[in-house]
Amino acid sequence: MNVEIFEMPLDYGASRHGSDMGPSAIRLAGLRQKIESLGHEITKNECPMKMDSKAVAQEFAEVGENPKAKYLGPIVEACTSLAQSVENCVNNGDFPLVLGGDHSIALGTIAGLSSAYKLSGKKMGILYVDAHGDFNTTETSPTGNIHGQCLSASAGYGIPELVNLYKEGVKIDPKNICYVGLRDIDKGERELMKQAGVTAWTMSDIDRLGFAEILKKVKLFFKTHCDVVHVSFDMDALDPMYAPGTGIPLPGGLNYREALLLMEEMANLGTVGSAEIVEVNPVLDVRNQTALMAVELVGRLFGDVIY
Repeated sequence: MNVEIFEMPLDYGASRHGSDMGPSAIRLAGLRQKIESLGHEITKNECPMKMDSKAVAQEFAEVGENPKAKYLGPIVEACTSLAQSVENCVNNGDFPLVLGGDHSIALGTIAGLSSAYKLSGKKMGILYVDAHGDFNTTETSPTGNIHGQCLSASAGYGIPELVNLYKEGVKIDPKNICYVGLRDIDKGERELMKQAGVTAWTMSDIDRLGFAEILKKVKLFFKTHCDVVHVSFDMDALDPMYAPGTGIPLPGGLNYREALLLMEEMANLGTVGSAEIVEVNPVLDVRNQTALMAVELVGRLFGDVIY
């Protein structure tokens, strides 16, 4: 398989800075070596953000006019460039692997995938592995951080600048979204998620049913809902014991074995066509532990097995 890696050093979407260094940390943790050792070829490794872009130097940016959608301008600019790169990658028949950065970059990834798959007639589903729903809008967001509004906007809810990013209209049918690992959802966000009809497996569901049963349900969901799957993995889905280097570490998340098994099972599904790993924050990490875990996750998704 040919893989194109897109590094997005963007942390405008979150309150805590540092995730802009995430792509470099993942690269230095041995990502290329891991992917190539599994027989894949990396045909491109680049940053889609333009070097003259105002989105490059976060410390010089201004919040913007809308405090409920902070840094809207540079986020839209950066994600639009990413969307074009992702669409081109899919059209080339390659696998786009996007490295964040905060989760606001999902706006660009999903927009690019949506455009490519609409042309080819494929129905896309999204596995969203995250402690948070990222389904707020400017009406419900308690912070105004766009990393908490990226999936709702992709599903058609929110301000026009985000909903219509890259191409006008809805990018993903919310009924084709499946969450795993939720454990922190805002009240208004929860109501919108239920209204939209997403499928959500929380940490409480995992405790009640067991992780093996959740995996069966996740695989069945994608087998019956879509032709191709995008995996969006926020490192804060993991318990901070295993991934301390994230912007919003919350206790009670997925453990090391559960996360790797989830990626193995998605690889076995055979329909994963793209992935992104976000919210690795080296400033908060311990001996690059979280970046190393990110590499292991990518490895399992790309076919690595124990035996």
